[in-house]
Amino acid sequence: MNAHPAAADRLPRRRLLAAGALALLASRHGATAAHESAGPVLPRERPANLRLSLVEGDGSNPGSGKPALLHNLLKGNVTALQLMFTGCSATCPIQGAIFADAQARLASADKQLRLLSISIDPLSDDAPALARWLARFGAQPQRWSAAAPAVRDVDPMLDFLRGRAVGADRHTAQAYLFDRQGRLAFRTVDMPPGGELVRLMQALAAAA
Repeated sequence: MNAHPAAADRLPRRRLLAAGALALLASRHGATAAHESAGPVLPRERPANLRLSLVEGDGSNPGSGKPALLHNLLKGNVTALQLMFTGCSATCPIQGAIFADAQARLASADKQLRLLSISIDPLSDDAPALARWLARFGAQPQRWSAAAPAVRDVDPMLDFLRGRAVGADRHTAQAYLFDRQGRLAFRTVDMPPGGELVRLMQALAAAA
């Protein structure tokens, strides 16, 4: 039996519009199964609860990273996550510029829309290196953080995200969007424009 039309009418108009916007943006990428190509991830999945060394956007703790659990960082926020490493000379600077553009577009947005750069080279990317990375792109506190996992967790993280790539940089230039429940919800194309990344984040936040 079909649901009564009035049920849909009771949904907040903002949520309906946001869901439509998310669907429209997703159509540019094409729906995909979990861990494939780009587009919505169905079903949404939670990553392993990795232990990270976290550096905030203001570089307030450059001497040593603050211990953090990935689930705690993701829960309650809509998060765009990118893979990077500070020794990368090709794609990573462009990725940093994309996040800087997204941050500028999010200047007046809810602080629960977060940016997270995770290094795939924890042996080299200690807290001071990550702090310099954030400072290079003008990362702001409560908006953009960087982190490094334990060495043993790099491969499982890459496998979950499908973040491996051939070449010197070894990782894709996609952004991975997580919903407020900490589930992987969307994988962008490589090098997503900052404006499109923000629209996806806002639509995901409003549709939650």
